[in-house]
Amino acid sequence: MFALDQLELPIVGAPLAGGPSTVALAAAVSDAGGIGSLAAGYRSADELRTQIAELRARTARPFAVNVFAPAGPSADPTVVASYRRALAGVGRPLGDPRHDDDGFAAKLEVVEAERPAVVSFTFGCPQPALVARLRAAGIAVWVTVTTPAEARAAVEAGADALVAQGVEAGGHRGSFDDAAPGEVGLLALLQLIGDARPVVAAGGIMTGVGIAAVLAAGAGAAQLGSALLRTPEAGTSEPHRRVLTEADRPTGLTRAFTGRTARGIENRFQRAHPDAPSAYPEIHHVTAPLRAAARADGDAEAINLWAGQAYALAVERPAGDLVRALAADARARLRSLRV
Repeated sequence: MFALDQLELPIVGAPLAGGPSTVALAAAVSDAGGIGSLAAGYRSADELRTQIAELRARTARPFAVNVFAPAGPSADPTVVASYRRALAGVGRPLGDPRHDDDGFAAKLEVVEAERPAVVSFTFGCPQPALVARLRAAGIAVWVTVTTPAEARAAVEAGADALVAQGVEAGGHRGSFDDAAPGEVGLLALLQLIGDARPVVAAGGIMTGVGIAAVLAAGAGAAQLGSALLRTPEAGTSEPHRRVLTEADRPTGLTRAFTGRTARGIENRFQRAHPDAPSAYPEIHHVTAPLRAAARADGDAEAINLWAGQAYALAVERPAGDLVRALAADARARLRSLRV
């Protein structure tokens, strides 16, 4: 069973579902000595199976697969319809709302058959029976948590490790309940969770100093997401890459794009819909065609620009080189702080 202390470098590549996640990025992080992640989110089970095969052809190192836990109950259709009407004047296509579980069962079948080193869960905690089944297949189970209560639930379910996601993190909050998304900072969260399980720290980590800080706080590894968005291996869109270089733009939490709380660089669309309802994945499906059209047009003001609070420190550098350099910087910083 894979454990964090087997890592050559204490770095985990974040899943980055929705475009930035690629086989090349996961392979580069794993080959550098960390562990890369494939995002199963928004992909079919067949696409996931194909990507796992491609990843195994590129690296013999361990890797993780991230799966979205099923969403909660369906949103109120009148609330979703009202939001859809509010978007009707944007001049781009809209999709139809639907409630689904992102092919959860089919993707788990792929994971069980393919047996990656790790399967990580976001948006919820798998049932203990499922955790036991995956562990029996030799797969380590990680659960993303944003509060101490979520951490306790994951420990009780039998998770091998916790991915502690601070509110600084870019992209979707990994909270179990979007009605009450965790808003705890990473350093506070690490202290509140303690050492009941090995912990991967996530949120605002962009430098060797940041990695050293979370290791000193008890984490076994640091998860990098925004730090990887400008790497050539990432599938980050051109308008998203462009905005990542505009360091003076603030980030904020929003439900405008998907109906689930997420942190992104503020743009016109995000500012225009501050009161978007909690309705995931219905709103995700409504805005998906709009966002795809905007990306094709190079319009950064109408797409989700997921990024953490320290995104301005992202650099354009090959992912493997970046991971090795950040790990070396972290080691040097930890050595310099000996007292």
